[in-house]
Amino acid sequence: MLFTGDHGSGKTHLAAAIANYRLVQGYAVLFITAPDLLDHLRATFSPSSPVSYNRRFEELCAAPLLVLDDLGTHSATARAKEKLYQLFNYRYVARLPTVMTSSLTLDELEKQDRRLFSRLIDPMRCIHSGNIAPPYRGQTKSAKRWSRRKR
Repeated sequence: MLFTGDHGSGKTHLAAAIANYRLVQGYAVLFITAPDLLDHLRATFSPSSPVSYNRRFEELCAAPLLVLDDLGTHSATARAKEKLYQLFNYRYVARLPTVMTSSLTLDELEKQDRRLFSRLIDPMRCIHSGNIAPPYRGQTKSAKRWSRRKR
């Protein structure tokens, strides 16, 4: 499942709700941002890393539910693109549930990585939901009145 939309439109909130629902049902969930995922993978190359790259990558591939937030905000190096494609391709072929959020449009995602995009637009395996809600700031009516009076 792919949620796209502007920053603050509720994509992460929806993804977190899915993750929490599955947790309540007793399923394991891995929720991580794309930049953090790539940082964790890079950290495994350090000689002092307690976890090998292969072990960390296998944990990501085999997660019962992977929620990847902020897809497309990471540095789009060739290596980063390759690792994300490998991860998604594994999960795609294995039909493992994956929820992603991105502030990029489908056109921007296609330009960033055509191979990954080909997986994201497969209607048999991926549901895309473009979120057009305006940014939500969480203020109540009384908080809005107070902030206007304060000015």
